[in-house]
Amino acid sequence: MSNFEPREISVWDPLVRLFHWLLVVGFCVAYVSQGDVFERLQDRLDGELVQLVHVWAGYTIAGLLAIRLIWGFVGPRYARFSDFVHPPRVVAAYVRDVLTLRARRHLGHNPAGGAMIVFLLLGLLLTIVSGVALYGADKGLGPLAGWLAESSESTVEFLEEVHEVATNGMLLLIAGHLLGVLWESILHRENLVRSMFTGRKRP
Repeated sequence: MSNFEPREISVWDPLVRLFHWLLVVGFCVAYVSQGDVFERLQDRLDGELVQLVHVWAGYTIAGLLAIRLIWGFVGPRYARFSDFVHPPRVVAAYVRDVLTLRARRHLGHNPAGGAMIVFLLLGLLLTIVSGVALYGADKGLGPLAGWLAESSESTVEFLEEVHEVATNGMLLLIAGHLLGVLWESILHRENLVRSMFTGRKRP
């Protein structure tokens, strides 16, 4: 029997990788075309066009999220929630091991990374729902317009606040995600960003 061990094996399937990078692009487009950034763009571009870009970026993110949630139950091993969603005590123990440089390497998402994925998905869900609700209440457009088109000014302001808080929360989660990727890459001496492009990692 051969003792040959492959240099790399497939871990991240094409759909997970495509979801990841399309989500990065979609979120960046949505963020740049909203809020304070949007107001600055209005001076140079058609305001309605910028808003339309923001809305469709949000719809794209919603579609990606729906696909990823389904894939989390029916996809291959490392894409499934059952592979990386752990009880809080397991996550806490792993974080402690990371801080003391004793954390063991995982081929898929480690417990802390899995928890971060869950928080990111929930954050995206809140951002999308609040954005769609705001669109219906403020503009009388979108799938929730039938329920929210006649909303009061206070309701619109409340939804704006929720959407803004959710968006800023996503920025904090993304920063934490990037820091975790950098730390794990250094700790285990592997390029995790590259693996999300190629789908492959060392055994």
